[in-house]
Amino acid sequence: MKLKLSILFFLLSGIAFAQKTENVILITLDGVRWQEVFSGADSSILNNPEYTETIDRTNERFWDASPVERREKLMPFLWGTVQNQGVIAGNRVLGSKVDIKNPYGFSYPGYNEILTGYPDPKVNSNDKNYNHNTTVLEFLNQQAEAAGKVAAFCTWDVFPYIINDKRSGVYVSAAGTFNPVTNSPEEHLLDQIEHSVPSLASGRFDFLTFYRAFDYLKNKAPKMLYLAFDETDEFAHEAKYREYLYAINTIDNYISQLWEYCQSTPEFKDKTTIIMVTDHGRGDKIKSQWTSHGEKVEDCRSIWFAAIGPDTPAIGELSQNHQNYQNEISATVAKLLGQDYQNGHEIGKPIDWIVK
Repeated sequence: MKLKLSILFFLLSGIAFAQKTENVILITLDGVRWQEVFSGADSSILNNPEYTETIDRTNERFWDASPVERREKLMPFLWGTVQNQGVIAGNRVLGSKVDIKNPYGFSYPGYNEILTGYPDPKVNSNDKNYNHNTTVLEFLNQQAEAAGKVAAFCTWDVFPYIINDKRSGVYVSAAGTFNPVTNSPEEHLLDQIEHSVPSLASGRFDFLTFYRAFDYLKNKAPKMLYLAFDETDEFAHEAKYREYLYAINTIDNYISQLWEYCQSTPEFKDKTTIIMVTDHGRGDKIKSQWTSHGEKVEDCRSIWFAAIGPDTPAIGELSQNHQNYQNEISATVAKLLGQDYQNGHEIGKPIDWIVK
């Protein structure tokens, strides 16, 4: 009788702790500093006319004496829903550290590290070279459970090369690509808009990336969806702090819409994990370097991540002393989908703050 009860307890325990995630949405916010994520708008930048137009109006929208209130104004979904139901890491003031491992501190090496788990020293430029490494997107697209259900929607026009769409077979929508896939009225309208509006220097506007991805999510129900936003980095390089703040705020709203849709749709409800991360940080010790990153900007190596989903414990903002790295994201994504991602290199381990 005791043996039967032990077996029953084991089976029930297995059910209780069974992994629930069936879909993952990975989102990158290019070059968003951990300083704004955890403390909101920086007053020394916000009140500098060299960086901020309409200072009074921007203060009214994003400023508060309390850093907690400031960050909630900037990213209400992150500091409301994710704070209460998920995990947020990277507040170095509290001892939570997240860093990049690649030596370069700019975009292509960062995205390669996020998507492959391997900080490849040979990936050392932002040139449009097809990635010789196998990303977790390509790996998942080769698995029976996710084949044909992996897609990426990206603002930056280098992403088809980073993901190596030709070799991987992953559907990649990026600036300059017009390959209809849903054939919905929304997709046709977005095609017309993208043809008619001017582009940013590095790609299309983020709203086109978001609404194309949202249309795909509704019509194709992918297992793995990747969204890569870029306006935050674009505006920071242009030293436009007001626009940088509004871009962060807008992306936070986009993520909220994705989460609300998933939680209201039976196919995704309580089966979807959203992970947010950035490819690099920006300068802060030398305040003028907030516009910059790269090997010569020491503190751009510090980043952050956040996650919400059925397998992620509701820890909220991490305050423990710990160290995580950018190269752990890809293995985490794979583990959430029940896969052991390997690509022939030594890669980061899954993040246990996100999935046990």
